[in-house]
Amino acid sequence: MADVSYRELSLNGLWKNNPAIVQLLGLCPLLAVTGSVVNSVGLGLATTLVLVCSNTAVSLIRNVVSEAVRLPVFVMIIASAVTCIELLMQAFTYELYQILGIFLPLITTNCVILGRADAFASKNPLLPAVYDGFIMGVGFTLILVMLGALRELVGTGALFANMDLLFGPGAAEWKIVLVADYKDFLLAILPPGAFIFTGLIIAAKNLIDAKFKARQDALKEQPVKGAKRVRLTGNIS
Repeated sequence: MADVSYRELSLNGLWKNNPAIVQLLGLCPLLAVTGSVVNSVGLGLATTLVLVCSNTAVSLIRNVVSEAVRLPVFVMIIASAVTCIELLMQAFTYELYQILGIFLPLITTNCVILGRADAFASKNPLLPAVYDGFIMGVGFTLILVMLGALRELVGTGALFANMDLLFGPGAAEWKIVLVADYKDFLLAILPPGAFIFTGLIIAAKNLIDAKFKARQDALKEQPVKGAKRVRLTGNIS
């Protein structure tokens, strides 16, 4: 494959081809576990680690795996990485592991991970594949955290509650209460709130893209400043 542009990979992963709000992949965990920031960060970190590990392994074996068994091998690699992440979370963040529940093993079937393994890592060398997995994971995590923050803020009037589940006892003081005596708005925390806020985030991105495109089109249509008319003199025979 031609030389890979890391700038283009970054733009794709974070904005132009973001797996969550452009490709609309991984919607099941995106909508299910983003009721708070800590849940979103936990699942986002787990997904990013699996993306990096699976892309690394797939890139290393891309020239020795035949087409007949390519996809089963990819799934085995992803499942192994997910199992390792689960064991780590059971050892160090057991309460968060219980909260995330079935959505951790379901990372194995996340279309974001299998899609990047098949579409990019299997066709590119090691470093671009690792970077692609990392930046796609970061883009997915950013949307998870944004959605979790919106739902937690609107639903409870606070941010960063229970961060000690992921970062240890020292993070118990990270909670920020923005509205005292806030009456919980359950719609934001329940599944319908996930659909509503996801739609708002997608709409905001589309609006930004439309304004940026309109500005670029306007710049292209502007006449070139400084152009001068050239007067010709002399006889024409």
